Amino acid sequence: MTSSTALLHGPLLEQTAVFRGNALLLTGPARVGKRDVALAVAAQHNCSGTRGMYGEACGTCPSCRAFAAGAHPDLLLVEPRATTSTGKAARRKLIPIGAILSARDKGREYETHVFEFLEVRPTFRRRVVIVDGAEHLGPEAANALLKLVEEPPHGALFVFLAEDLRSVIPTIVSRSARLSVTPAPDRALERTLALSGEAPDAELVAFAAGRAGVLKDREAVRAALTDAAEFTGALETGLLPALEAAERLEKRWDAAWHPEALRFTWRTQSPHARARADAALDALQAALEAYASPSLSFQVFALNLREAFGEG
Repeated sequence: MTSSTALLHGPLLEQTAVFRGNALLLTGPARVGKRDVALAVAAQHNCSGTRGMYGEACGTCPSCRAFAAGAHPDLLLVEPRATTSTGKAARRKLIPIGAILSARDKGREYETHVFEFLEVRPTFRRRVVIVDGAEHLGPEAANALLKLVEEPPHGALFVFLAEDLRSVIPTIVSRSARLSVTPAPDRALERTLALSGEAPDAELVAFAAGRAGVLKDREAVRAALTDAAEFTGALETGLLPALEAAERLEKRWDAAWHPEALRFTWRTQSPHARARADAALDALQAALEAYASPSLSFQVFALNLREAFGEG
């Protein structure tokens, strides 16, 4: 993990390696690699071996081996819950006060809590708390964290991650050193694929647009790109093939990747056609979120797209 992160974000790791403050705030687009950078930072600040070219962790010392095993005692990752305590999908992302203090976690949603985690001295060098989704911190949680950030027990380090700096509570922003995690060059993504033993994939690299996180889910991305191309091609073939393709797309639909794959496939259309297609896709997503009939929603989507592309 650390070596590939150094390849993609080396200059950034040079800065984090010498950071001696209490809190970092890493901002950047979704899937650009913020979490990987944060994990590399945690590894840096606990490494006891010889650092790499960019100050990245050695990868072989006891601390680095613990990171590699996914069982580092000095790392805590805090993020919004994807499900509620009843097992249902959470409609609103939120990091509550219960993530910070065990006494406030009535539903026992978090196994480890920030306050109690930081009371324990580090096993290696420095306890690190990564808050992935700082824009989702509730006011109570943010206020509880402020006291810990200002005077972290045992010199702990906080690493906050956010897509949009403006969405983070100002008191967190003001107490953190801010760094941007920018998209990596296409060549770096190509080298990352090569290091994984993968053949060159120009379409995947173009779709990723510098976002290293896309490569982690590349099989799902490739499937979504194939589905998008097949569906878009069927729209031009005729009404019946378009409706049949819409039915197939409904069964394979992955909300994480299909919308973006469709927009990527439409990138060669005229601006006017793309705008109308985007509106049709927004309407489909809204219908699905409102629990409308999926079958009917995808049929209407296909009809709207045929009209957008001049096939209706």
